[in-house]
Amino acid sequence: MDYNKYLNKTIVNVKPSGIRRFFDIVNEMDDVISLSIGEPDFRTPWHVRKAGIDSLESGKTWYTPNRGFKKLCQEISGFVSRKYSLDYNPDSEILVTVGGSEALDVAIRCMVNPGDEVLVHQPSFVCYEPLTEMSGAVPVIINTKEENQFRLMPEELEASITDKSKLLILSYPNNPTGAIMRKEDLEALSEVIIRHDLLVISDEIYSELTYSGKHVSIATLPGMRERTVVINGFSKAFAMTGWRLGYAMGPEEIIGMMTKLHQFCIMSAPTVAQYAAIEALSNGDKDIEHMRSEYDMRRRLVVGSFNRLGLTCFEPNGAFYCFPCIKSTGLTSEEFCTRLLRSKGVAIVPGDAFGQCGEGFVRVSYSYSLSHLKEALKRIEEFINEL
Repeated sequence: MDYNKYLNKTIVNVKPSGIRRFFDIVNEMDDVISLSIGEPDFRTPWHVRKAGIDSLESGKTWYTPNRGFKKLCQEISGFVSRKYSLDYNPDSEILVTVGGSEALDVAIRCMVNPGDEVLVHQPSFVCYEPLTEMSGAVPVIINTKEENQFRLMPEELEASITDKSKLLILSYPNNPTGAIMRKEDLEALSEVIIRHDLLVISDEIYSELTYSGKHVSIATLPGMRERTVVINGFSKAFAMTGWRLGYAMGPEEIIGMMTKLHQFCIMSAPTVAQYAAIEALSNGDKDIEHMRSEYDMRRRLVVGSFNRLGLTCFEPNGAFYCFPCIKSTGLTSEEFCTRLLRSKGVAIVPGDAFGQCGEGFVRVSYSYSLSHLKEALKRIEEFINEL
């Protein structure tokens, strides 16, 4: 059968993930040291796992309310209030989702109509552009620059806005670059956003992994709360990637529409994960501090090593990635990563997987043990010396 006659043309035309294309090569090889996955190497803290186990053993396996357990929404509200000075009503302005990924998908679909333009700064996580396309909207790419430490500058945003612009997707701390936005950076952006009456989705999944100063959410700035949906979750801060639990916070009217879509496509987030998340938010601050301290030590090791090798790398102050420049080698991002993988068995990700402006860079995750990182860096140094 010619299935192209039957399949949704929008989905057919969406390009596959550049990361997954590279992983296909990795999966064919043995004895690979990977610095490619954005996943904590820590186990979910025991007290959090135990809360999930206890919920199963006591038979708490039924559906939860569509928005998520009231207790969980209350804990989320309290957590973001004391951490980021965000104020959200747990009864009407918070939605618990299947990972931050579902929150992003549902938010985009509820906030745009076909033909609307969505502003996406790159390099950035791979899902924003295809989710926009699948919603029927049009992604408008804004290329950020290494000289600005990959921050989105107000003049870059201004130059990309048209009369069809509807939504900006903001992603800081940033995957893949590790860039962050200071309060003054966000204030400059907010002036442009308000002047052009844009909506914002702020993906803050790495908010707890900020190494210099304190994370600031754009939703705390004057005039921004009413036009912003904040996305966050448990995967990175609490090492809960496989639990698949995230949340969205925003104006009641938008969260209400997102809940309606969530009702029909998902019903509710996993019950056992919600019980575990309540425990994480209630008693997990020390876990976050421990993991952040470990990541910070690894960050300094990896960034220092790349700079010593001549692959310049600006200091990433968030997330657990660095984004060294490999242009001095004369290789493209994909050539560099492919040859490194084939010759030394080390997997990292080509920068252009996160947008064309990522060409000439590679993404390296330091969410791995020190022994793992040291061996990988040793092999990368051998590779550079042999070029």
